[in-house]
This record gives sequence, structure tokens and C-alpha cells, in this order.
Amino acid sequence: MTFAFATVAFLIAAWLAIVVLAETLEEYGTKVRAALAGATPAPVAVMSLKVRPRYPSRRPVRLRARPELLAAA
Repeated sequence: MTFAFATVAFLIAAWLAIVVLAETLEEYGTKVRAALAGATPAPVAVMSLKVRPRYPSRRPVRLRARPELLAAA
């Protein structure tokens, strides 16, 4: 009985994989057919995103030598 359930589970998983693959190929198939026919595909809407840094950038700090170290040199 265990083998029967395993077979059914395998067949369901295989069927689901075939359905997902078929939908994916159908979506890309129209683009391929349009490219082979020489037609331009429908334009895709362009989205503009404004990218900002997550944290404000710090200004670089110039290091200055302490006067006593400058005198020792």
C-alpha cells in the first residue's frame, strides 16, 4: 500500500512540474515566435527607482598628527 501512495505522490509531483513548465514555455514561446517573425514585442513599462543609501554616508575625517609626535620626528 505504501508503494501505491508513493506512486500517486510521484505522479502528482510530475504532473505539477509539467504544468508549471508548460506555462513558462507558453509565456516565452510568444516572445520567441515574435522574434522569429521579425515583429517587435509589446513594449514593457519602464519603472524608475530612486536608490538611496540605507545609512547616511559619513564625511571622511582627515587625521592630524598630535603636536608632540610631530616634534619627536
